Amino acid sequence: MSRNTGTQPRLDPDKIVASALRIADAEGLGAITIRRLAQEHGVTPMALYRHFRDKDDLLDALAARLLADVDLPEASAEPWDRQMRGILAACLDAIRPHPTVAGLLPTRVLLSEPGLTLVERTLALLAEAGFPPEQATEVGSQALCSLVTLVTTEPGATESTDPQTRDDAIRAKRSALSALAPQRYPHVVAAADALTLCTDRDTYYELGVEFALAGIRGISAQSRPRR
Repeated sequence: MSRNTGTQPRLDPDKIVASALRIADAEGLGAITIRRLAQEHGVTPMALYRHFRDKDDLLDALAARLLADVDLPEASAEPWDRQMRGILAACLDAIRPHPTVAGLLPTRVLLSEPGLTLVERTLALLAEAGFPPEQATEVGSQALCSLVTLVTTEPGATESTDPQTRDDAIRAKRSALSALAPQRYPHVVAAADALTLCTDRDTYYELGVEFALAGIRGISAQSRPRR
């Protein structure tokens, strides 16, 4: 028999964050509590408070975890817009698996080293494109928000994680759209499947990146002084 010494397991903050991410992916951010994580790791809540001041501090760590997963491409001599496409795509690759957590990033991107690195690279490219610092900041923020919105509003992605419940909800939405009067909403009826469920996720996200990039190019062209 093992002897109970009264000591608690040594906590690894990275494992706590991994557990919180798993819970958030499955049940949403509201399901994350210090008490639940303590129970999962076999410790008292006070033990977690040695690593995280409160839940908000834990959410900061969750955002940092996602940002650390962004595999930024190396800086190169390619034109700024090609490099920007690579950065946007890398961000999407990191946040796509975690739609319930992605919304944490816009307000927490400057709180971690990976986030600061991402912002520095982005602002450098926008400066190369001719944006002054203030405008570059706004454009970069809007670009990040657009990526988060893509992930959090993917058609069908916010349905229940239970397969049967999810399929039932999708069928109900599709039926409701298909039942609309085709004389009044011909295009909505024709696109009922696409409006209900993202059938080609890669194309959906690639188009989102191109939209963001086209917008940045357009603003850059408008901001350059005319000769």
